[in-house]
Amino acid sequence: MTDTSFDAEVSARAADSGANATEQFLERLHGASGGTVDHARVSRLAGRAIQALNDIIVEEKLTYPEYNALKAWLIKVGEDGEWPLFLDVWLEHSVEEVASAHRKGSKGTIEGPYYVTGAPVLPSDGTIPMRDDEPGTPLLFTGQVRAVDGTPLSGAKIELWHADDLGFYSQFAPGVPEWNLRATFIADENGDFAIHTVRPAPYQIPTEGACGVLIDAAGWHAWRPAHLHFKISHPGYELITTQLYFPGDPHNEDDIAGAVKPELLLDPRPAEGGSGEVAVYDFVLDPE
Repeated sequence: MTDTSFDAEVSARAADSGANATEQFLERLHGASGGTVDHARVSRLAGRAIQALNDIIVEEKLTYPEYNALKAWLIKVGEDGEWPLFLDVWLEHSVEEVASAHRKGSKGTIEGPYYVTGAPVLPSDGTIPMRDDEPGTPLLFTGQVRAVDGTPLSGAKIELWHADDLGFYSQFAPGVPEWNLRATFIADENGDFAIHTVRPAPYQIPTEGACGVLIDAAGWHAWRPAHLHFKISHPGYELITTQLYFPGDPHNEDDIAGAVKPELLLDPRPAEGGSGEVAVYDFVLDPE
């Protein structure tokens, strides 16, 4: 029998989380239908990356002990399964910025390493799967999905996933039910939705593994501000991958992943009757 106690949850370790992230990424990549990568493009990008590293080595006068330490660390990143974590935390925000620069609709940001396909599908007004005693402030998240020309997008998919009040994601920490705080909601005929969930907590990315070694050696912090993850899609429109943040979080300004944008800040208000919060946010999609 699976242990779903909160004591089991807080025993999450970087190695387990990293291994799960790697497995999920490879499964999704295997099932993807993308085209082949142009060899000339690979040559240009790989060549520039290698040259940039060589330039740093020469400019910074890298020593052999430093070089060997780097090799050992790169090996450990792989052994810990933390390449998805490393790349998503420190590089993905730039990839996303380039990929979405042409858009006129809602802002996107990084997906991160904790997305999982196949979440339960729920109607436009519903409650995300959660434990009966799920900790955290109740949050009603409402809004509309529409096109840049204002057309409501009936039947739009709103995929939502987020950490719990302890900062852990289901399927990436022990003690958490499989689909806890993960679901796909289907907007109504007017593109509207109303999602009942709980406010997530800020959290530190896993620090027991190779990424934590880098963070400690560099004197950085490992914190991400509290956020909700979304993928918003509708046939004929570009999918939006984004995160929404809460005002007042001390790490909105220094998010380790560099993913916070002013346009992605929510404005939660107390719910009627004083039980929890209500946040309103509309998603605007660009045509393909």
